[in-house]
Amino acid sequence: MRSKKMEGPSASTMRRDPYEVLCVSRDSTDQEIKTAYRKLALKYHPDKNGSNPEASELFKEVAYSYSILSDPEKRRQYDSAGFEAIEDSMDMEIDLSNLGTVNTMFAALFSKLGVPIKTTISANVLEEALNGTVTVRPLPIGTSVSGKVDKQCAHFFGVTISDEQAESGIVVRVTSTSQSKFKLLYFEQDVNGGYGLALQEDSEKTGKVTSAGMYFLHFQVYRMDSTVNALAIAKDPESAFFKRLEGLQPCEVSELKAGTHIFAVYGDNFFKTATYTIEALCAKSYEDTSEKLKGVEAQILRKRNELRQFEAEYRQALAHFQEVTNRYSQEKQSVDELLKQRDSIHASFTVTRALNSLGVNLSNGSGSKVPGETESPYEDGNSDGKDKSGKKKWFNLNMRGSDKKLG
Repeated sequence: MRSKKMEGPSASTMRRDPYEVLCVSRDSTDQEIKTAYRKLALKYHPDKNGSNPEASELFKEVAYSYSILSDPEKRRQYDSAGFEAIEDSMDMEIDLSNLGTVNTMFAALFSKLGVPIKTTISANVLEEALNGTVTVRPLPIGTSVSGKVDKQCAHFFGVTISDEQAESGIVVRVTSTSQSKFKLLYFEQDVNGGYGLALQEDSEKTGKVTSAGMYFLHFQVYRMDSTVNALAIAKDPESAFFKRLEGLQPCEVSELKAGTHIFAVYGDNFFKTATYTIEALCAKSYEDTSEKLKGVEAQILRKRNELRQFEAEYRQALAHFQEVTNRYSQEKQSVDELLKQRDSIHASFTVTRALNSLGVNLSNGSGSKVPGETESPYEDGNSDGKDKSGKKKWFNLNMRGSDKKLG
């Protein structure tokens, strides 16, 4: 399992080489890096340096450096390209014991709103564990224990396993039906007889339950870090879906040997106690479940790779769609304008417009005459002083011829 610590020095602090900060060489082993971190973290922990702001900054720098070098992938990225290769994946943790009441209330509010806020473990808990002065309660394999732990305090449990159980693998899980916020910790035996923090898992909310687990199953197990997706949503809501599976992070696997192993439940709530149930199980009784977990996680990893490729295709299609949509709007506007011009031209073909172009005044209505048109002499009985009676009428035509025939 990967130990998750406080990350990120303040923006005003110049970032130093993580190897320099932890006083280790570039070819240092994971254990050497871990030992160096523990020593410096306790030295600069805010709980022990409340009146020294510089110590708080150094503590953040130490934790930030360790978060890089303790992660094989981030360490590789840093070694090859420096801070730029990892800065997008780094986030910040805060120490609740170093916050005032007002700041703690703000932190609790943001946490309630869904903003991921990581917290450090109290220096008092770490120091008591390192000194071996903590009370360890037995947690036999196949049993569970329920309890309530105060904020920034921890309940320690000893899980004793046999050679057969170690070979099969074990699972330690903590759940809270009251949705309490907590951390599941694993401690290694120190040379001085105390316990040093080795692994850490923060509780994650799933439905109406919060839970955290450590799986020692002799194959790579993954945990889902919801912080990755939350940060992706904040940066670009459209990319949140594609980043959703990026939260699947490999846990740091430890081969447990026969003997007693120390776990702890740390109260991570802001104001109240954390209600929990911790249980230790032997994987031999869950062989089918273990195989299903292995298979499903393999499918998720394949799907994550597919989504990475699909995101590029989606982005291209989305850009093309936007281009086509813009062209659609332009073409529609162009067609509408052409039809408008066409209708205007059609409307210009009218008698009124033709007469106006010739300068004719149509204000007298029907009394006006079209230019070139002469008045018929037949329309006016007094025209030219001639009598209309001398004109032939259409109904008198051929009347004489008809009379002759009748005679």
